Amino acid sequence: MKIDRRTLGKMAMGLVGATCLMQLPAMAQDKPAPFDNPGNVKIALVRYLSTGDFFQAYLSGVESQAKALGVDLRVLDSRQDAALQADMVDQAIALGVNGIIIQHGLTESMKEAAQRAVDAGIKVVAFDVNVENDKIPQIEQSDRDLARLALEQAIKDNGESWKAGYVYVAGIAPLDRRNETWVDFKKKYPGIEEKAMFGTLDNPIANSVANQARSVITANPDIKVMFAPYDEFAKGVKIAVDEAGLSSDIKIYSADISTSDIAAMRESGSAWAATAATNPAVVGQVSVRALAQLLAGEDPGKSVIVPPTLITQKDLNDNDIKNMEDLSAKLPQFAHADVAMPAWMPNPNAK
Repeated sequence: MKIDRRTLGKMAMGLVGATCLMQLPAMAQDKPAPFDNPGNVKIALVRYLSTGDFFQAYLSGVESQAKALGVDLRVLDSRQDAALQADMVDQAIALGVNGIIIQHGLTESMKEAAQRAVDAGIKVVAFDVNVENDKIPQIEQSDRDLARLALEQAIKDNGESWKAGYVYVAGIAPLDRRNETWVDFKKKYPGIEEKAMFGTLDNPIANSVANQARSVITANPDIKVMFAPYDEFAKGVKIAVDEAGLSSDIKIYSADISTSDIAAMRESGSAWAATAATNPAVVGQVSVRALAQLLAGEDPGKSVIVPPTLITQKDLNDNDIKNMEDLSAKLPQFAHADVAMPAWMPNPNAK
């Protein structure tokens, strides 16, 4: 048979096509089951807290990682109704989901609900809620480090002796862990005197805390530092401090960060001196990735910790950081956490 140049070209194209076909199964196997057919994977996010910028950013992270994986995501929001959140876990079970992320909540209401999901053969991870279950990985922001970084900055700015107001609500896992650090700091630095403890999660949280802070400031004019280890708490304290005209007399230290927090910290003469934070969107992504590892038969670890970053008012001003996008761009460690990131996992932040 005579083989001319045209025939040879066709044969070459055919070989290329055959090679591509042969490679397709291998490409599909790059991701472990069930993510070789991700459209068949259903996961649910069952939320307790959703008010505030942190939780909106967390949700966006969950959504971006779920989209990168190609899975079907259902979001169930109890809006701080503990009984409803437990019912929503049962709703997710009834929907036939493969995995559930439990986001915040109360141990007493979520412990049994989480166990029901496990008993149904569903993989579960929990973010900032202790469901007291060894089969359920805990996603954490390293809350003790969040509090430690903020308090170390408070010591650096104000010395080792000052009167403090403290915003705290017991029974919420991340706040309880941050409280442990606060207790330790008071022991380490006996010159720190807690003049008042207050706090509420009543919506809107910032305004409700502001109402309490007004009374605290009036009753304790010698308070120089407010430790408010949740940004909605810090917003409320700032409202009260601003209204009292005490922005130059009281400094606020917090945890968590958002675009609106950045604006508040950068206001001229702002009392909000520093915060320690992880990127809430990254924490959302890590939550999905840890769940995906469980579904793939991998072990993300009992405790999946996202490391925090200290962010001071000076950092924001010196780097002209105006929003979360600027923060990620100018503090690269804030943009992505190499946590729960096996080689097959798609990175939604990759450009």
